[in-house]
Amino acid sequence: MTPRILVTRRLPEPALARLRAAGEVDLNELDRPLNREELLARVRGASALVSLLTDTVDGAVMDAGLPSLRVIANYAVGYDNVDIAAATARRIPVTNTPGVLTEATADLAWTLILSTVRRVAEGDRVMRRGAFPGWSPLYLLGGEVTGATLGLFGLGRIGTAVARRARGFEMRIIYHDERRADAATEEALGAKIVDFDTLLAESDILSIHAPLTPATRHRFGLAEFRKMKRTAALVNTARGPIVNEPELVSALAEGLIAGAGLDVYEDEPKTSPGLAEQERAVLAPHLGSATLATRTKMAHLAVDNVLAALEGRKPPACVNPAALGE
Repeated sequence: MTPRILVTRRLPEPALARLRAAGEVDLNELDRPLNREELLARVRGASALVSLLTDTVDGAVMDAGLPSLRVIANYAVGYDNVDIAAATARRIPVTNTPGVLTEATADLAWTLILSTVRRVAEGDRVMRRGAFPGWSPLYLLGGEVTGATLGLFGLGRIGTAVARRARGFEMRIIYHDERRADAATEEALGAKIVDFDTLLAESDILSIHAPLTPATRHRFGLAEFRKMKRTAALVNTARGPIVNEPELVSALAEGLIAGAGLDVYEDEPKTSPGLAEQERAVLAPHLGSATLATRTKMAHLAVDNVLAALEGRKPPACVNPAALGE
């Protein structure tokens, strides 16, 4: 029987062509995510589900896909949109796309770091409305990047890539993570592990690179912003809910921190009231992996995961091997 593969949003065509060669592709052609009812209806009878972060894949969705559903391939590194425990209980492997988007996301993090600290987005808005009054010694003064202290909340693949780039700016690098990096990595990066309060107190730029978990949800709120330097910048290219967004708006309005560069949001695609009005906030529309080469690599890895599962092999990026009896 020809497998049916549900793809919830259009992916780069080379990857879709590989899926079409392997089965019948049910592609969401709408320029929006499937709503709950549409997802439940279309997953029925599917052998594979290629999902995005915008898709909530819980036990009810899985049950709608059973008994035919054999794999959930999430087109992202993160997979907080998928109920992993429910999938494991149903012996459905869940996969992600790690590694291939590391460099692109690290580049974007640095785009936000420089834009936020040097107030580039503010200057761009000034120029576009014809309000530049001319050069003066105190106009749009920002902070220093070279020689500053970069704090990393998470030193996984992307955090490490951000730290590598920081070496070129002669930065002091500190990090906080549940798992300490090995000594060779710390030495190569010149990175020092610190407790969370020290990360807050000493970072001139604090960049978030942790997964969204119950422990990291709203890890950054008013209490934390009050412990940071008033000259500090916060950058988030990980997951929006790690930051309490309404409290970030308050912190920016009160001047508790100097600025924020965000690529992800608590209630995407919406932003919290007042955030867009904060001049010291640089807001990007989830561009972390948004290069043609990276998104294509992500799609191919998602396809690799699907094809492996359909062929009875272990997917290369399975996040719940217990579903396979391992």
